[in-house]
Amino acid sequence: MSIGVDGSAVAEARRRPRLYGQLLVLAVVILIVDQASKLWAVTALSDGRHLAVLSPLIELRLVYNAGAAFSFGETVTWVFAVTAAVAVFGILYAGRRLGSGGWALALGMMLGGATSHLGDRLFRAPGFAQGHVVDFIDYNGLFVGNLADIALTGGAAVIVLLSLRGVPPGGRADDRTPPS
Repeated sequence: MSIGVDGSAVAEARRRPRLYGQLLVLAVVILIVDQASKLWAVTALSDGRHLAVLSPLIELRLVYNAGAAFSFGETVTWVFAVTAAVAVFGILYAGRRLGSGGWALALGMMLGGATSHLGDRLFRAPGFAQGHVVDFIDYNGLFVGNLADIALTGGAAVIVLLSLRGVPPGGRADDRTPPS
């Protein structure tokens, strides 16, 4: 990191803790909203009820998912718990070096979704590291997901866009995102 005429390296170093804080706040908000929505779904939909939202495109119905997307890997739930834990710690580590608001947004979304899924895996039935994720948003019978899935997908989409634009996570001189 070199200091330019405008002191951009100093400004960048000052932005890092703020961006990390924003990443963490976004992740906590996503975690709380996702877990609250799952609590509602378990309470309101456990009797087998279906609620039409944009019928037939989106309905709400409760499903406990032992696997990953499309119920893949239902017999190795512990692998998803370990994977989520590695993702959470990896994002926490990588997030400390961020210099880009776009990357803080993307990783905050990913961290919130991954932490919520990890919580389900660790603390929901049938047991520790084997818990089933609560899904309740049915997309026309194609798959059933939750708000954490939306955050994870949105975060991945932002990462793809940032990568296509050539925006580095560290926010060096070629960072195309405006300072926040």
